[in-house]
Amino acid sequence: MPESRRKRSGRRPRKAAGAAAPAAPAFITRVIPEYELLGEEGLDLIEKNADSILRETGINFNHQPALRLFKEAGADVDGERVRFADGMCRKIIRDSAPAVFEQKARNPARSVMIGARHTVFAPVYGPPFIRDLDGGRRYATLEDFRNLVKLTFQLPPLHHSGGTVCEPTDLPVNKRHFDMVYSHIKYSDKPFMGSVTHPERAQDTVDMCRILFGEQFVDEHTVVISLINANSPMTFDETMLGAAEVYARNNQATVISPFILAGAMSPVTAAGTLAQILAEAMAGMAFTQLVRPGAPVVFGTFASSISMQSGAPTFGTPEPSLVLNGAASLARRLGVPFRSGGSLCGSKIPDAQAAYESANTLLPTLAAGVHFVLHAAGWLEGGLVSSYEKLIMDADQLGMMQVLAGGFDLSENGQALDAIREVGPGAHFLGCDHTQRNFKTAFYRSSIADNNSFEQWQSEGGRDAVQRASQRCKQLLGEYTEPRLDPATDEALRAFIDRRKSSFADSNY
Repeated sequence: MPESRRKRSGRRPRKAAGAAAPAAPAFITRVIPEYELLGEEGLDLIEKNADSILRETGINFNHQPALRLFKEAGADVDGERVRFADGMCRKIIRDSAPAVFEQKARNPARSVMIGARHTVFAPVYGPPFIRDLDGGRRYATLEDFRNLVKLTFQLPPLHHSGGTVCEPTDLPVNKRHFDMVYSHIKYSDKPFMGSVTHPERAQDTVDMCRILFGEQFVDEHTVVISLINANSPMTFDETMLGAAEVYARNNQATVISPFILAGAMSPVTAAGTLAQILAEAMAGMAFTQLVRPGAPVVFGTFASSISMQSGAPTFGTPEPSLVLNGAASLARRLGVPFRSGGSLCGSKIPDAQAAYESANTLLPTLAAGVHFVLHAAGWLEGGLVSSYEKLIMDADQLGMMQVLAGGFDLSENGQALDAIREVGPGAHFLGCDHTQRNFKTAFYRSSIADNNSFEQWQSEGGRDAVQRASQRCKQLLGEYTEPRLDPATDEALRAFIDRRKSSFADSNY
């Protein structure tokens, strides 16, 4: 066997030599319970209505392999329209889809668990524009993409490197996925997402993962997760289905996410939107299980509302929080992991509107028990912009959520009776033994907030939160150290990319 072939077909996962364990947990294990807004009667009703949608209206699948698989499974296929008997999709999913799975990272200490009582925070996904305090709003480039990957790697509250953290518009559309996936591999050792803009690009992602981890390891383990959006209402297009098929066939995870702007792509009511989301998601998840039973799949949704005056999407409003919470409950009943939420906002800059709307999305996300949180940091302008400063500011909030998810410490140290006995009435706790033992870790320490006196804040330049985040961003990029990647693996990856790029012409579609 040639040397280059041996590099690609190893039976053991390759990893960065001497990779260190992360300073913080690789993912959250929630102690606090999920907060459910819909009772059993309401959830039963939504499931019944979703079955009615699947049976009566059906779902359009613009993909011949999907139509063939559904027909063989017993669905009613009429052209591109597929209708399902009551409970058919639910049974397919429950029979094989895992309730929890591990996504392996090239640094094993950073692998994440998706499902059960775990929560994984991933950064913003998809914006064509970038914003920072110095350069303002502009089209994103590969340099921006790499910077965001490096920052995400350095921010412990972000457990996942994400996927399209911004669109590098200085590269051809049909080739930029190589550089994006390679950047996640090269500049971070956290888990990452794959390309979905064409089935061939999904296959390129899988092939690069085979070089990184080894062919057999990839077949037996989940090493990449990818976002498959439904073209709501009630339609899946060929591009998304083709990518989903590639990943499922290779035992890699997909997030089947109806993309909903309620009032335009679903009914204006939360209950109506929930029923449509469940129908679409179950149909898409069932497809992955027909491709390869047991392939990891996540019930996802991106649900927002629109302004009925302008048609623009709105964020941080109550109705999407209701939909998020109900969908999380439905996913638990179905027995699959759930993706939603994040730090979403419609603001153009990281201002008070951005903070309020992001908080109004993030807190319901944690309370609902979301497992995979995309857009957890860096999102601006309704998803059109990735912001350097907001990435830093949001990550600070994510660190707080991690502490909150840990709940109460009821250990002997947590009860602190020794401190109360030592101090007694009328004194203070600053100097007692318990405080001295715990003060370094007693409270969350923000890297952004300024809690000093007005005089000290003023003497240090009177910077606002965005300015402090900008300074922190520059500091992190200046301190960045690349995680070591095996040189032979790196060489094989670059050779694969060069060979594939040279095999077809540049194109902007």
